[in-house]
Amino acid sequence: MQCISAIVGEFRWRKVTTIYELNNMFSFDPEMVLDLSYSLRLVGSQIDDHLPFPSLPYLSDPKSTIENGLKKLKRKSNRVFLILQSSLEMANILFEKAKQMGLMEKDSVWVIPDGVASLLDSVNSTVIINMQGVIGFKTHFIETSEKFRRFKFKFRRRFALEFAEEDNISPSFFALQSYDATWVVAQATRKSQWKFNLEQLSKTNLSNNRKLQQSPIFSIINVIGKSYRELGLWSPELGLTKSLVTEQLPEIMKTHGASTKVLSTIYWPGGLQFVPKGWTHNTEEKILQIAVPANGAFHQFVNVTYDQNTNNTYITGFSIDVFKAAINTLPYDLNYTFVPFNGSYDEMVEKVYNKTLDAAVGDTSIMAYRYHLVDFSQPYLESGLNMVVPEQSKKSKEAWMFFDAFTKEMWLMMTTLHIFVGLVIWLIERQVNAELKGLGSMLWFLVTVIFYAHREPIRSPLARTVMAPWLFVILIATSTFTASLTSMMTFSQLVPSVLDIQTLQKRNSPVGCNGNSFIVKYLTEVLNFKPENIRKIYSVSDYPKAFQNKYIEAAFLSTPHTKVFLAKYSCKGLIKAGNTFKLGGIGISKGFQSGCRHI
Repeated sequence: MQCISAIVGEFRWRKVTTIYELNNMFSFDPEMVLDLSYSLRLVGSQIDDHLPFPSLPYLSDPKSTIENGLKKLKRKSNRVFLILQSSLEMANILFEKAKQMGLMEKDSVWVIPDGVASLLDSVNSTVIINMQGVIGFKTHFIETSEKFRRFKFKFRRRFALEFAEEDNISPSFFALQSYDATWVVAQATRKSQWKFNLEQLSKTNLSNNRKLQQSPIFSIINVIGKSYRELGLWSPELGLTKSLVTEQLPEIMKTHGASTKVLSTIYWPGGLQFVPKGWTHNTEEKILQIAVPANGAFHQFVNVTYDQNTNNTYITGFSIDVFKAAINTLPYDLNYTFVPFNGSYDEMVEKVYNKTLDAAVGDTSIMAYRYHLVDFSQPYLESGLNMVVPEQSKKSKEAWMFFDAFTKEMWLMMTTLHIFVGLVIWLIERQVNAELKGLGSMLWFLVTVIFYAHREPIRSPLARTVMAPWLFVILIATSTFTASLTSMMTFSQLVPSVLDIQTLQKRNSPVGCNGNSFIVKYLTEVLNFKPENIRKIYSVSDYPKAFQNKYIEAAFLSTPHTKVFLAKYSCKGLIKAGNTFKLGGIGISKGFQSGCRHI
């Protein structure tokens, strides 16, 4: 069962159908299906349906019974068929009917077990023709030993003499097992001096050249033409491999651990050159109903339009493109249709929860209370809650704006230092400079020196030493003041009228949001806004009008919506303000057991 699961996992088939024959000579084991189901879950797959058949001798009309069973499978969408157990006769009829009913065409996958694959060396060409493209696994044995070549030569010569009408005269794996069993019995009947043990048997038998206690190795085969070809090997230790030297298995495990899963190019049913999806559209199966918001505020994400001339509904947008791209990555086809939904987003999620709809695609935010109802895909957009407000006008303050160029501490420090330096220069110069003897002359000097307009000469070298670095400081300060004031005058309008939500709550200011989204509930239950202060707005073009008419003082939008909104309306004096409240992102909501669960 692990080998079958490895093949299914290699090609990422998510659903399979099992077919098996009951009570045949191998005696069907019910635990086989349980083991397979467990192994499939490990590779992300599951059993979609079962098709058991009674043993062939117990069927009065085997062909009709098998045909009726295949008709049931044909009405379903799954096209990955795993034959768990079957006699060669049953498999022959099964593939003959499957070919007649079109189940051996493109998108179909058939996997045969060891019990059938090991007999392909002994069947005629008519059986092989009906099995084109089938893959399977058979017990691996080494065909290059001298002992095997001698046995094969003798077997083919003897078989051709007794069954001249047969096309294929090569020995199968069961022929090798029969030979080994006969050889063991023959050795056991010989003289007692033959000390014969299992270790000697493992070195001399044909059907297994490895030690008997080792796990089996299977050859993965692909039926093509008049025979089959080997694609690779499978072992419990290494999984699927393209080649394997069995004698060096311990060394390979030590040096490589697990090998890369790789198989040769496969010829699939219907001549398909790429891996079939194992899924097909079926009109009798339910088409998935995918809801899309018909009245979303931002049509860039989902836009539903109706053409009255052609009577067609067109659904486009970024979220739709994301959904279609995700569908294309699935290893099987998904039959779905979009259903425009006119309610709120929460109502749309509830419809998915009660299975009226299978999934919902749109700019749906992932919220905790929604996650209890439905499953979500991985978020394809980051999301948060942003506040958008008008820009604040500062024209009334522009006359005194120059005071804001420096901080209060900076103004105090510069004034103090300027007076101190002027006082020092005055104390030095008043002894030698008649123009700076009076206190009034000193005060005028302090004013004019800022603008480099002083006319009083500085005569003392010591005073010049003090004044020179101070003039340099004044140059830097005036340049900085000019740059800061210019920047403030340029960007004075890019200031939000409201800085945070606390200001809105203190004023009982009305705020707006999309009436169909989660934001109404978030504002009341999380941010504690009063319900009477929340204005529901249903069109993105209504927000600028609401701001202009003082209907709202702030708007709350999700992060993707905020980016789209400001890209269009930032020229109308609107700006983002405050902190961003992080959310779970935007994703696709789906039922826990819906057909979209792999998205």
